[in-house]
Amino acid sequence: MLHPLSILSIILLALIHFIHGSKYVPMETKDEVPFETRAYWMRKANVALVELHSPCPFAAFGTVIVNHTATAEEYPYGKMICMSVNQNQQTGNPTLHGEISGINNCSTVLSDPNGDYKLSPQEISKAWRSLSLYTNAEPCPMCASAIRWSGFAECIYGTSIDTLVEKGWSQISLTSEDVFEESMELPTKTRLIGGILSNETDPYFSWQFDGNYPCPNGCSRDGHGQICKPSTESGGKSEL
Repeated sequence: MLHPLSILSIILLALIHFIHGSKYVPMETKDEVPFETRAYWMRKANVALVELHSPCPFAAFGTVIVNHTATAEEYPYGKMICMSVNQNQQTGNPTLHGEISGINNCSTVLSDPNGDYKLSPQEISKAWRSLSLYTNAEPCPMCASAIRWSGFAECIYGTSIDTLVEKGWSQISLTSEDVFEESMELPTKTRLIGGILSNETDPYFSWQFDGNYPCPNGCSRDGHGQICKPSTESGGKSEL
């Protein structure tokens, strides 16, 4: 038989968990952006790998940052501000995950005195609130925190952290939702949407630790059967 104090402790813990778990509320109850648009930009995050690095980089994390409010005949799904990929291997900088690298790139694009925007630092700080960040895998705690500090309108991802762990990737066991829940004191809100086209993003993270998993299109295993490299005859293009 439980002591009354123990029962009270359990009730209090349950209440704390309930309150804590209900802190994060999405900006809207319904996603007003058509799935066709979501899919278009998630595929662009995958394409960023090919355009900026390789059809089969080991760290296949791609990001695009988009203004959904800027629609026109030439860009009916909104306008891409910038794209980027994980640059750890290229630079040796462990913080340059795709999302943070994308934020850096967009800061440069938005502030370029010879570019389309020519924004001041103060204007850039406000601009994030109207932009959406698409990434083909769920942001790690570092990137999720950077996204919230930036104040993005939305963060949309494909492959989940749980799936990455299942595929053999080492991860910090803290989801984007966990980070977002703990960021409610910040002055901005960011809508979090996960699992978009995960059937298309998951394969990009499935071959690195499974020698039997096929390489992305345009790539083949090296002589040892361990690493996927661009196939010479494909010209380094990917159809994924």
